Amino acid sequence: MKTMTATEVSRNFASVLDRAERGETIVITRGGRRLATLAPAPPGNGAGIRDFLMSFQVDEEFGTDVLSARDGLTDEMSATWHDD
Repeated sequence: MKTMTATEVSRNFASVLDRAERGETIVITRGGRRLATLAPAPPGNGAGIRDFLMSFQVDEEFGTDVLSARDGLTDEMSATWHDD
């Protein structure tokens, strides 16, 4: 794992991104303290999560339950809400 100061990262940002793209993780410091970690992003784009969620059957009563719960909270909350 490479350690670089924030100034070094700022001056060499394109090459730092190239290093992360190649799989390297860079710890960024400022004043000797760890500030952040720059690491390669995972390869997925969310398609796997979408496919997983789409594999479930939709409960037709779920929408009604959500609306009912929301309406109940709205009435309860509005009684104590102050518009000052």
